[in-house]
Amino acid sequence: MRTSSNAPTSPQPEHAARELITRHGGRVTRTRVAVVKALQDSAQPLSHEELGAALAAIDIPHDRVTLYRALDWLVEQGIARRIAGSDRAWRFEMVRPHSHRHAHFHCDRCGQVICLEGLQPSPSVNLPDGFQLDRAELVLHGACATCGLHGLAPETTDED
Repeated sequence: MRTSSNAPTSPQPEHAARELITRHGGRVTRTRVAVVKALQDSAQPLSHEELGAALAAIDIPHDRVTLYRALDWLVEQGIARRIAGSDRAWRFEMVRPHSHRHAHFHCDRCGQVICLEGLQPSPSVNLPDGFQLDRAELVLHGACATCGLHGLAPETTDED
């Protein structure tokens, strides 16, 4: 698991995560609270696997289905957003107050996904008549600074 040791510690204590869940009409569970806190504390989007490891590290009992349900609920409520990765793994990040949609960079070598705050997905596309755009996502692919520096080969997929 990639850790976010360089991420700032969340200024919001556990009760703020509980309030956020309650405000959205949700049932406050240890898993939901822990997931919200992990996403708040992370400087980058996290995969299901990374979130599971984060919960295990703080002794929050959970199973894969419970974690998927918690993440689905957070996305449905607009508390978190889901980001597609080329490795077929979703990653999740908090929707922060006054935040905006932004692009992401996916390192095809190590799998890391980082936020590109200064680059917004452009919704100005010409759609066929009758089509309506609900959202736009932009994910750039390549090598992060570490992988590029070390000349690591891209990850392979079953489609390669």
